[in-house]
Amino acid sequence: MVAPLIAAKAYAAAQSQAGKGLGGMGGDAAAGLTGGGGFGDMVKNAMNEVMQTSRHAETQMKAQVQGKAELLDVVTAISSAEASLETVMAVRDQVISAYQEIMRMPI
Repeated sequence: MVAPLIAAKAYAAAQSQAGKGLGGMGGDAAAGLTGGGGFGDMVKNAMNEVMQTSRHAETQMKAQVQGKAELLDVVTAISSAEASLETVMAVRDQVISAYQEIMRMPI
């Protein structure tokens, strides 16, 4: 099945954005967590990546209609865009759930 492979690639890309891999917590990884970029930057980069993936899929569809692209390339681009969007929606749902849980905590 192609969807788990695409999801794994999206997860790996998000992990590399979050601090070049969190395993071992070496100097560079620990600096990536506390330094320059924050959660907002990571979300912004993820959204930009989703938009680029969607635009690529649209470009592939347009090229297919014009007879300049293979159908397999179009299906792959659409599948990748769908997986990216589903990943972002899953992260969004988890963030909302965490926020709601925090709001339910007694002061």
